[in-house]
Amino acid sequence: MAEAFSSSSEMVIQRVVDVPVKTNTAPEKLEELYQIMKTCDFIRQNRFETVALQFPDELLVDAVAIAEEIRRNCNAKPFILGDTSYGSCCVDETAAEHVGADCMVHYGSACLSPSKRLPLMYVFEKRPLDVEKCASAFRGLYPDKQSHTVILYDVNYSHAINDLLALLSPEYPNLVASELAVEGEQFCIPGWDKTQHNDTFLSQQDNNQIIYQFGRRFSLKSGSSITDSRKGRAESVSISRALMKRYYTIERAKDAKVVGILVGTLGVAEYLTIIQQLKKTICRAGKKSYMFAMGKPTVPKLANFPEIDVFVLIACPENSLLDSSDFYRPVVTPFEMEVACNKKREWSEEYVTDFRHLLPGGQSHVPLADQPEDNDDENDVSLITGALRSRSLTSEPAESSYCSSVVHRNEMLTRDNTNSAASFLAERSWRGLEQKVGETPVVKAVEGRRGIAIAYEEEGTSS
Repeated sequence: MAEAFSSSSEMVIQRVVDVPVKTNTAPEKLEELYQIMKTCDFIRQNRFETVALQFPDELLVDAVAIAEEIRRNCNAKPFILGDTSYGSCCVDETAAEHVGADCMVHYGSACLSPSKRLPLMYVFEKRPLDVEKCASAFRGLYPDKQSHTVILYDVNYSHAINDLLALLSPEYPNLVASELAVEGEQFCIPGWDKTQHNDTFLSQQDNNQIIYQFGRRFSLKSGSSITDSRKGRAESVSISRALMKRYYTIERAKDAKVVGILVGTLGVAEYLTIIQQLKKTICRAGKKSYMFAMGKPTVPKLANFPEIDVFVLIACPENSLLDSSDFYRPVVTPFEMEVACNKKREWSEEYVTDFRHLLPGGQSHVPLADQPEDNDDENDVSLITGALRSRSLTSEPAESSYCSSVVHRNEMLTRDNTNSAASFLAERSWRGLEQKVGETPVVKAVEGRRGIAIAYEEEGTSS
């Protein structure tokens, strides 16, 4: 009876549809731009049978032509992943597992966040770059030939970086070039020998220190630093305004009693670990937390939960700084949530967007106190409302990773703090759809209206 109204998921996946091969790219340029032959070599060498091809929206126009070339040259069964669950820069392993893929090919811009489940191949979009003009602009920005400078570049310009360095390195002896840093063993980048690349990079460093940041790596001379310049600088109005907006969201997070943890990635390694750490940190600060998995966060989605005071987004470094000006509630990063809840972490010039750096062993990890200190219950004043707020009114459960709904009495201060999502829901006039099993009479299906909304042909009848 069910299949009369809907098809099974297996039938949908196995259905064969004739799709005309259309592309905005000339056929002779497909190989150059998308490395089709090298992709087929990667598939054949590893004997993959089912391949997931992930495209950003702007490259979907060429997706069918690329999939057809891969199918024809290596007899693999390609699946096109169009609408990714989260940001297109992240590898959507979850969608690939839905079709039973043996490997993934990721096209376009990438955040290079580590993934653990499937073998992966990156094919970066080759964006055109006028190397001569780029070098000329660099000379205008850095007239001092002895200046210490680190060159960072987007992955889509990696094909041109060697030509740019050939022009600038003879003039700038202290110029440092960064390199892409992809973690893990199951990845492939066309034209990039991982083993030889690592050995060459490490052999040239001598006693220099190697820095890993921004999905890149570069070496600095011993004693050098990229954060401590010890010089005053004038920030632009836009940067200062952006920092003030971010600090305002931190103050909102300090005032919040109910926190929503938005799972914005299922592919970046250790996302479950940061969720557990955030739960503990939020609970230690006397707040309640609820977890949400809803794909890409949008204004209508988050507006369905007005009981949440602030949301914290777990996402890759390139998608974590979300402008929440249009949202009903502010959306902060894990680092900003820790600034609001962890007394040992202070607001400073360091801004962490990679949540893995906040975990134990990370370069920006700040542990919580093992036991609540005697002055943990001291109060402070909100910079937004001017009201008095307590830093800790609840205690962490001994054997649980989530905060209990029980509010413990404070010896110095007793206060009504039952503002939880459950109590908010209880006060709603509408609480969602109710099944009312056995209470609703069964009626026969009737013919509905015909036509368009402004001119129906006839009304439905109950006969």
